[in-house]
Amino acid sequence: MASLIHVESLLQKCNSLIQIKQFQAHLITTGKFQSHPSRTKLIELCALSPAAGNLSFAAEIFRQVNAPKTNDWNAILRGLAQSPNPTNAITWFRTISRSPQKIDALTPDEVTVLGALSACSQLGAVRQGEIVHRYIVDEKLDMNGIVCNALIDMYGKCGFVDKAYLVFNKMSCKKTLITWNTMIMAFAMNGDGYKALDLLDQMVLEGMLPDDVSYLSALCACNHAGLVEEGVRLLDTMIECRVKPNVKHYGTVVDLLGRAGRLQEAYDIINSMPMMPDIVFWQTLLGASKTYGNVEMAEIASKKLVEMGSNASGDFVLLSNVYAAQQRWHDVGRVRETMKNSDVRKVPGFSYTEIDGNMHKFVNADQSHPNSKEIYMKLDEIRFKIKAYGYDAETNLVLHDIGDEDKENVLNFHSEKLAVAYSLISTRDGTPIHVIKNLRICVDCHAVLKIISKIYSREIIVRDRARFHRFKEGECSCRDYW
Repeated sequence: MASLIHVESLLQKCNSLIQIKQFQAHLITTGKFQSHPSRTKLIELCALSPAAGNLSFAAEIFRQVNAPKTNDWNAILRGLAQSPNPTNAITWFRTISRSPQKIDALTPDEVTVLGALSACSQLGAVRQGEIVHRYIVDEKLDMNGIVCNALIDMYGKCGFVDKAYLVFNKMSCKKTLITWNTMIMAFAMNGDGYKALDLLDQMVLEGMLPDDVSYLSALCACNHAGLVEEGVRLLDTMIECRVKPNVKHYGTVVDLLGRAGRLQEAYDIINSMPMMPDIVFWQTLLGASKTYGNVEMAEIASKKLVEMGSNASGDFVLLSNVYAAQQRWHDVGRVRETMKNSDVRKVPGFSYTEIDGNMHKFVNADQSHPNSKEIYMKLDEIRFKIKAYGYDAETNLVLHDIGDEDKENVLNFHSEKLAVAYSLISTRDGTPIHVIKNLRICVDCHAVLKIISKIYSREIIVRDRARFHRFKEGECSCRDYW
């Protein structure tokens, strides 16, 4: 034990790849490298250290291990699950779980499946998540409450809230506060506001006292479902129940009021809070001002952001959007010049879609996909069909003073449209389409996907940065409130 503590102490002091390599050399020369605790800690440090960028070196260390055990595999898997490309974590899990060697060295455990479920959650890879779920049931790992919580979270983040609720109801182990909170948040993300509030009431009836996370999850549910009065009352209930609201609770209510167009009330809450508002509050108000074209409030929020030293690209883009909607191109140019001088770069939008268990990534105007030609042909077909259906492009969203036709082309090649077009040509008629997006879906894409779901008789499920949108028969589950 003493030697392991000494190893851990030394590893904590390794903050660069060179130091880690030196420590590995030390373990090899002293004959300790093949000892299980030492090598596992070394692999874990590399795999979970994004600052040093050591994931590839962690894999190199792993390959040098004579007889890797489950902890070694888990260390790599956790690093892969947290990497920019978590798809590899799923591949890693399948490699372990399919191993014919049912011995201690290669038997996936609770830690293994938690890493795999985390990767599935990030990617929205529900089919892979179902494979992990089957393994969990077969190996009776569903007796572990933490694993069940991860399953609920995975299904919720993949847009299958009914499956999440089925896991919740069938749990044989005790439901903890985390279990209830995870399920409430799953309902929230999928826009099932009333179900989330009902579950909050149910947990109280069953003797489980809500905490600040419970109320935050319920407030998020109100936010995504447009339950404004319910959300305001919930904030009051927190105070009555002596659960102290924090910045996230106030921030969610500000967002809720802003989405409803009640900008003055949102502004009043920001100014009357018992704590100082952070940058997110003013970004929220700026976003709401953009939605409702309130130039005055947008300028107030933008000024506050500048005073607080914010240099986020989204702040500039939102203010530019407000000006562009009013065709104030001089102001748009001024904002863009400020972005250029401050070296602010817009975050590129990208989307994932899962086809036959494989993840396909698209960026805006992407032409790198092997099926790019067919995808763009499908986009041309879609554009023709939706125009016949009455679609009119939201060209005011494009921040350039260019012709409407050019603006329409810019909008037509957003990453989620590319992902949907590829799904249409790659799956059978009637198959649901799933897309995961890193940014919030824009107004134009939202309108287009509603029409596509009607014309092609497809259910389209999009998880953007904030919530799920389930498009079906020309309507969206968010009821155009997001």
